[in-house]
Amino acid sequence: MRVGLIGYGKAGQAVANVLEQDPRYTLSWIARRTPAPIARDLPVTGLDAASFGDWLDAHPVDALVDFSDASALWQYGEAIRERGLMLVTAISSYPDEARRYLQELGRTLRILSSPNITLGINFLMQAARLLRRIAPFADVEIVEQHFRDKPEVSGTARKIAESLDIDDESITSLRLGGIVGHHEVIFGFPHQTVRLSHDSIRREAFGTGAAFALQQLAGLPPGCYSFEELLMRLIREELKDAA
Repeated sequence: MRVGLIGYGKAGQAVANVLEQDPRYTLSWIARRTPAPIARDLPVTGLDAASFGDWLDAHPVDALVDFSDASALWQYGEAIRERGLMLVTAISSYPDEARRYLQELGRTLRILSSPNITLGINFLMQAARLLRRIAPFADVEIVEQHFRDKPEVSGTARKIAESLDIDDESITSLRLGGIVGHHEVIFGFPHQTVRLSHDSIRREAFGTGAAFALQQLAGLPPGCYSFEELLMRLIREELKDAA
């Protein structure tokens, strides 16, 4: 599968490392805000809605992986719709208008949108929802820790809070050097405590998740999917086989 990568920050570089090493994929090019040179033998382009369609025609791919920011969607959205490309986007937080646009694109395209596409964190979210359903009386707190320069509250932590029907005030954020990403959901029961935690040790974990999402999307009909939906599909298949 031919893949174009949008964004080349620290996460984008790690994703590129994984995609280049995965025999299922060919990383064809990289798009950035400005087409500055990179330490890879790959074509690089700037993001511009007026010219991006021409770039795709000259450098065709089957899918895009977006690790840039929320505004990039408006630069490539119509171009991928016209060409029927798959999209995996791992933007931490989209404004409501962009979310609606993604849903609209999902009428004809296969799209995966998730603020965190590491396999482990999404499995944690599934486990946390199950425990919340079993014990709705338990106290729940979320702790998220990230690198010092991350300015906003983790989009993943907000999504965990939303899925557990708890307020954002239950999220504690820490910013420390040397941390890539840590999320922990703490359930307080009478006489016991349960902690579900996930650590991103290297940013390449995002690339592993992107590779998984691309493989799963390829076998699905058009739609705007979450990472949890892809996992639940596999879990249901496993339970069906085990029955």
